[in-house]
Amino acid sequence: MQLAPGRKFVQGDGRELVRAAIVSGVVSKTPEELADIVSVFASSVGWIDKVRLRVEQRWYERVHDGPDYDIWVISWMPGQSTGFHDHGASSGAFVVAAGILEEHRPGERTRVINPGKPLAFGPDYAHDVRNVSLAPAVSVHAYSPPLGDMNEYELDGAKLVPRDRASGKAEPVNQEWRVQTSKWTGALSIEQMLSVARARLQRLSPDEAYEAVAKTGSILVDIRSEGQRAIEGTIPGALIVERNVLEWRFDPASSARLPIATGYDLQVIVFCSEGYTSSLAAAALQDLGLSRATDVVDGFHAWRASGLPILPSGDMRG
Repeated sequence: MQLAPGRKFVQGDGRELVRAAIVSGVVSKTPEELADIVSVFASSVGWIDKVRLRVEQRWYERVHDGPDYDIWVISWMPGQSTGFHDHGASSGAFVVAAGILEEHRPGERTRVINPGKPLAFGPDYAHDVRNVSLAPAVSVHAYSPPLGDMNEYELDGAKLVPRDRASGKAEPVNQEWRVQTSKWTGALSIEQMLSVARARLQRLSPDEAYEAVAKTGSILVDIRSEGQRAIEGTIPGALIVERNVLEWRFDPASSARLPIATGYDLQVIVFCSEGYTSSLAAAALQDLGLSRATDVVDGFHAWRASGLPILPSGDMRG
């Protein structure tokens, strides 16, 4: 089987791939097709606002449940892992959308899975996927036929031994992946918070933000302080809403909302001086339900460097 460049396909544990080819008259997807599916899905934006982080266990949600394949989105806090498991008769593929994961298999070197490079495999493929980094991660998974049951294993030397169960049967998916966590305080550094926020955003370059405002009526919002605006200048037409009141002004349910904040489909594009505070602010707006909220990469400084219209410091008429 030929895969596109950058794709990896791993055979199952010696069983025939065709075992999962036809289920109830529905033709299953191949691992290569699943790799394409997760890549395309991860590059879209409709799932990003669904992502949540859970310290006590991994968060996951099935976002597509079709007759021939399903799609899951999973978030991983530092130290969380699946434990050794397989996917029953299902083939699968997954891609890391943010952060870094590791795959462990007995007798093989640890595989580091970076964003954008899907890993595909056949049925009965067993592995342990872990987040051993200091930052959260998000991944997109697809299985065909849709994930029905899973088997869990213990590592005995270099071999996997099925985990004992009273029923002797595979784990139903409604109990999903068990979670193993290392000792961790639950606290995030500001760098980790920023990484989590940006994993949810479809961030815009200054040129893209300018075009969105001009062509789609998006609202460009300046969250810098008055002192920063006086020193750096402003952007003509940008709405000034300082960071400390941003949520109140754009929450459609707030009595202090702005007249334009009438619904949750409004695209608000926030910017600060250098694009750090704005990412956290845009994620906060998404938490309010404004799923299209985002920010400008590198902020006002990048806007000015791009040659886009500004009013210099001292000229605050905009």
